[in-house]
Amino acid sequence: MEELAYIPSPSHGVWYLGPIPLRGYAFCIIIGVFVAVWLGNRRWIARGGRAGTVADIAVWAVPFGLVGGRLYHVITDYELYFSAGRDWVDAFKVWQGGLGIWGAIALGAVGAWIGCRRRGIPLPAYADAIAPGIAFAQAIGRWGNWFNQELYGKETKVPWALHITSSADGRVPGYYHPTFLYESLWCIGVALLVIWADRRFKLGHGRAFALYVAAYCVGRAWIEYMRVDDAHHILGLRLNDWTALVVFLLAVTYIVVSAKKRPGRETVVEPDVSDGGTEADGEADTEVKEAESAEDAVKDDADEPAEAKDKDEAESAKKG
Repeated sequence: MEELAYIPSPSHGVWYLGPIPLRGYAFCIIIGVFVAVWLGNRRWIARGGRAGTVADIAVWAVPFGLVGGRLYHVITDYELYFSAGRDWVDAFKVWQGGLGIWGAIALGAVGAWIGCRRRGIPLPAYADAIAPGIAFAQAIGRWGNWFNQELYGKETKVPWALHITSSADGRVPGYYHPTFLYESLWCIGVALLVIWADRRFKLGHGRAFALYVAAYCVGRAWIEYMRVDDAHHILGLRLNDWTALVVFLLAVTYIVVSAKKRPGRETVVEPDVSDGGTEADGEADTEVKEAESAEDAVKDDADEPAEAKDKDEAESAKKG
């Protein structure tokens, strides 16, 4: 193959600041989380929510998502950690790569539900706000695979081939399809699609999030088909292809059913914010109203004897 052009792999994915390791994979994940929260916050405010709410709920969603992503990877690739000659302790080494998006979204949704419930916020509205940010986060996070020289596709001679130089864990140095790049670009397209569709059709009640899920599954299916890393197969298809198919059907079904049962978009996404006030303002207004009601009651009680006395005097004067 003539090496006219190719994507080089980094010589190493870890740098050291004294004794502290700085890993490219971790940096990609962290940057992706910040982008998702930043964009989600802007969209949440535009929907009528309060600034900072997205970050508060992300405190629950992100840890749950990381645990879920790792669990899915370890369960579906258990032989990497529990087969002969393997060290099960490696299952906890997230920084070495291995996060399944399916588990991350599933368990991350549980964490988001807990955070939303504590704030009295509907989860579907929050999911709609954060959906494009999640897609952008995935686009950034996929570059972590580039730092680890993992999850590439079949051998190829295209000018944008990825040059794999590592021979660790059974890798064979050569030129391969950069599936990490394909998925990164696809996720950017998904994010832009959701933003456009949300503005055009005023998606609500979780439909923007469902659109993100469905669109991502379409891309993941063909990208997964190109990968050459070891994976479990069912009827000739990789496990993640089947997962993408099932999740796609569920997402499309949700969009159709939700549009019929709950058309339109939520008018209020966060309590005590619909009128532009804050939660503290709402509590203060309630206290003022209660105080005014108490004053009126006292006043009525004080005025009643006087009114009765005036009425008796008027009747006496009339008789006289």
